Amino acid sequence: MSREITEARFLKQYDPKDYDSPLVTVDIALFTLHESTLQVLLVERGEHPHKGRWALPGGFIDLQADAELHDTAQRKLRQKTGVDVPLLEQVGTVGNAQRDPRGWSVTALYMALVPHAPTAEFIDSVTDARWWPIDEVGKLRLAFDHAELVDLARERLKSKTAYTVLPVHVLRQPFSLTQLQRAFELLMDATLEKKSFRRRILNAGVLEEAGEGVPEGGRGRPTVLYRPAKNSGQYLFTRVFG
Repeated sequence: MSREITEARFLKQYDPKDYDSPLVTVDIALFTLHESTLQVLLVERGEHPHKGRWALPGGFIDLQADAELHDTAQRKLRQKTGVDVPLLEQVGTVGNAQRDPRGWSVTALYMALVPHAPTAEFIDSVTDARWWPIDEVGKLRLAFDHAELVDLARERLKSKTAYTVLPVHVLRQPFSLTQLQRAFELLMDATLEKKSFRRRILNAGVLEEAGEGVPEGGRGRPTVLYRPAKNSGQYLFTRVFG
């Protein structure tokens, strides 16, 4: 008679506590545009470690509530901002023994974009939350390794904007082509040629007309307004902007 243990018996006897496990969290870099600047949402930590420092919103996985990492990211963002975002994607995973004073830890970094709104309008679950201009974040002493995480998310934002219609997620709809081009430029940190940008955007079929509106500044002829076309989020430009 074979003494080989069956998988069912092995799993029944297996105790994950027999092995060391790292702390596992998610962190979300939530971006917006306001006053012609790219801004990221930071929350002030109300508990140790790093109490009083600014940090990205995020937190621990709930083994009962979260079936996958994406569920954790959505749940923590909803808890700390009260909003559901149209775009939420994983940027990468960082893990080491130095990033958290509580011990070896791993975090899955996510990126999200929303049209700007004052934090008082949608946040009441944290001590303090604030939109910070991206250029000022480097002057702050952030919690954990969140300065590096912001940089990682910023670089992903730049690179993905160059070949997708990602900037539509930071604009209130409907919007003008001028507003869309400015959003592309701010997210990419680059200047785009007006005629070339408009030709490529309109030829791609990623927008649909949504009436007319008053041009920026309130003067001049009415300007055509647009909204994203259906499934435009999956469109990839064959040649990058800029």
